[in-house]
Amino acid sequence: MKKSISLLLAMMLVIGMLAACGPSRTETNDSGNTGSKEKEEEKNAVEETDKPDKLVVWVNDEESQKVALREIFDKYEEETGITVEQVEMNMLDQIEALALDGPAGKGPDLFFQPHDRIGNIVLQGLADPVELGDAKEEYVGTSIEAVTYDGDIWGAPLVVETYGTFYNKDLVDKAPETMDELMEIAKTQTDQSKDEYGFLMEAANFYFSYPFFAATGGYVFNKEDGAYDVNDIGLNNEGAIKGGELIGSWFKEGYIPVEVNPDIMNGLFNDGKTAVVITGPWNIPTYKEALGDKLGTAILPKIDGNVPQSFVGVKSWMLSSYSDNKEWATDLMKFTTNTENSLHYFENAGEMPANAAALEDEKVTSDELIKAFAQQVEYGEPMPSAPEMQQVWDPFNNALAFIAKGEPVKEVLDEAVETIKDSIQASGGGQ
Repeated sequence: MKKSISLLLAMMLVIGMLAACGPSRTETNDSGNTGSKEKEEEKNAVEETDKPDKLVVWVNDEESQKVALREIFDKYEEETGITVEQVEMNMLDQIEALALDGPAGKGPDLFFQPHDRIGNIVLQGLADPVELGDAKEEYVGTSIEAVTYDGDIWGAPLVVETYGTFYNKDLVDKAPETMDELMEIAKTQTDQSKDEYGFLMEAANFYFSYPFFAATGGYVFNKEDGAYDVNDIGLNNEGAIKGGELIGSWFKEGYIPVEVNPDIMNGLFNDGKTAVVITGPWNIPTYKEALGDKLGTAILPKIDGNVPQSFVGVKSWMLSSYSDNKEWATDLMKFTTNTENSLHYFENAGEMPANAAALEDEKVTSDELIKAFAQQVEYGEPMPSAPEMQQVWDPFNNALAFIAKGEPVKEVLDEAVETIKDSIQASGGGQ
């Protein structure tokens, strides 16, 4: 009997030792709550990694953004005991600084970038892919698509942005739902001699004019299986030519002056001299101050029954390849972009969240002015993140300037695409 008891105790001791050596696991109930188990395992994996005393984060230097982030970082410090050092630096300056400071050990763990620069950042070896785990499903699909390059995810999206329609309720009863309605407003309410316009936009700026090319079949680079074919450019195909002719007609008919720029457009709209403008939500504060309850917003007017595809921009946290604290840095980026903190950032910085639940939250959807832009994101597509996109902007903006002056659309677009292809080859891209 004593021998049996001793044997039993020995077996129990071995089992206990094996269990202690295994990974931390969370039991599931009969309903198979594997999602909770996986999240708990991810959390345990991070906690088992050596906890750093400090994480360094480079943030954009815009006042409302850095204040909102500081409050989120303070919460992270309370929960983890890790100090978050916030360094304020313009997004466009961060890459050059990282290339210098990273190798010297003075760079950040995380930095903040618009997604269309990811291709160049990756080519320079400045970032590592991000393992979002289950958190990947918490972001708007467009935002994950935007930060995906060559099959890997390179950022945790914090912000999505696009553009849409603003209108003055004193000048039009409702927002134009179709391009025909918009053209009727332009026709009946434009009198250049009085500086009065039915419709204005930066039509010679490719960022804003892209939807009118995409709506009829134009595209920048063909994309298959998540990869851009930079040798396949669709900015002078039949659909793109149709879009260019539409834009050219606005200048030909006198609806939009050739010299229009953001200052002119915003000034005329704020002064009540323009009925409809197409631009982004960053203009809401000044427009609202000028027009008050007369200001309305809507998605872009339909073309051939479909809402045009606007460019969607995504701002995301990226993981420095020089960081010694990659697991905890990833944990911090997921913390700042969870639903609660995304809503905090929206309420204090005014930028739309890339977190799907936050974007659909009443705090966003109940804002009558921002709601339209959240809806337009669903119809948009990310600006290409391929490095070769940098070779597109200048030639195509020049093409739009020529179209505005009445140059033949097909010839102008053919020349622009040829210039883009030559520039890509000269920079070592393409084939």
